[in-house]
Amino acid sequence: MVTHTHSIVALVGRPNVGKSTLFNRITRSRKALVDPTPGVTRDRHYEKVVWNDKLFMLVDTGGIADSSGDVMGEHIRDQAMAAIDEADIILFVLDGREGVTPADIEVTNLLRRTDKTIFYVVNKVDGPEFEDELIPQFYELGVDTFWPLSAEHKFGFPSLMDGLEDSLQQNDDELDLPEGTVKVAFFGRPNVGKSSMINQILGQDRMVVSDISGTTRDSVDTMLTHGKYNYLLIDTAGIRRKGKTKEKLEKFSILKALAALEKCDIAVVLIDASEGITEQDTKVIGYTQEQGRGLILLVNKWDLVKDDKKRQEQIMEEIARAVPFVGFAPLLTASALTGYGIKRLFPVIGSVYKQFTSSFPTSALNRLLTDAVEAHSPPIYKNKRLKFYYTSQVGSRPPKFVVMSNSAKGVHFSYERYLVNRFRDGLGLDKVPIQLFIRDKNRDKKRK
Repeated sequence: MVTHTHSIVALVGRPNVGKSTLFNRITRSRKALVDPTPGVTRDRHYEKVVWNDKLFMLVDTGGIADSSGDVMGEHIRDQAMAAIDEADIILFVLDGREGVTPADIEVTNLLRRTDKTIFYVVNKVDGPEFEDELIPQFYELGVDTFWPLSAEHKFGFPSLMDGLEDSLQQNDDELDLPEGTVKVAFFGRPNVGKSSMINQILGQDRMVVSDISGTTRDSVDTMLTHGKYNYLLIDTAGIRRKGKTKEKLEKFSILKALAALEKCDIAVVLIDASEGITEQDTKVIGYTQEQGRGLILLVNKWDLVKDDKKRQEQIMEEIARAVPFVGFAPLLTASALTGYGIKRLFPVIGSVYKQFTSSFPTSALNRLLTDAVEAHSPPIYKNKRLKFYYTSQVGSRPPKFVVMSNSAKGVHFSYERYLVNRFRDGLGLDKVPIQLFIRDKNRDKKRK
């Protein structure tokens, strides 16, 4: 089995050079079926893009309130440093109308020191006739190749994307993993004990362990054989450089997590018992569901509250309140320090994985749909009763189902939720997210 880790592509540049316009142009071209996940707020600064079957994560490093003066220069420098650290490919966007600024020179000097792939994109070049006039002013940056572009009007966009696509190819790391390897990534804020948890897991007996370095930047992934199953444990801790860019670039720290999310089947999110669930934990849990991953919530440092029943209940209630949209996720308590609770983790990973990858015969799904509709008939929409014709599974990891209807628009989310719950109960999918898409049966006819 081969796993692809995909590239992170970062947009860097001063405010108003057109980073967001380019971001929107690249992401809008993606032809993907994306249904928003309920209960998840969308931070629009990053987006998964599939371009000619190649997958990458696009990040706009802007979108933070920029101020004028020196702070501004420092801010751009921080963006560039974070992109150099975390991204595989950097699109440095320059303003063709404004020409070279001191900030551009400084960022170019920083980028020159890295061996990452860099595209120097000169934006606001509205057609080939402007190239000779606008490009030469950038030669003083001492860069070989510039990519003229109008993010607004699409000039130069196809050739930029071709160039980007060629670079993506070289950035595909491939891992040869045994067939059926369960990929488990550990997430959590610094100091929650991710690495100690992994060490405690590996310290348990009868495990065959081998390190696979470089599978995610800055981390060592561990291949583990436990009983007759193989696991790839992905530690997202990374190496925190001292004096690294400020918290305002938190979205870059989240990037590492996103790259690992892409690669795993199951996300184990660690929550610190001494602090309870935090806003950042909630965010990461949201991301796991945006990416449709299996999820286990693991409260670490349980030894600190082991004699305090009241505090234990309080922690559990806080978690239930903070993330009601992942009610299906198993919630475990453990201590990386004492080893308490570690033995329970693998059986739970096993049952989540089994559901996550399961598939069902169409006949059983249609029986389930018929029963659901008979037990609770669909509402009336625009004077006619909603009808559901048939259903089928269109994917697993997580299980995805399409239900054909005479009016997808008329299906209220409460009825959709009812159907999801019926599918969960009927198929025994109580521990994983499931995706249900309601589609119009006559949609294709209407388009013609």
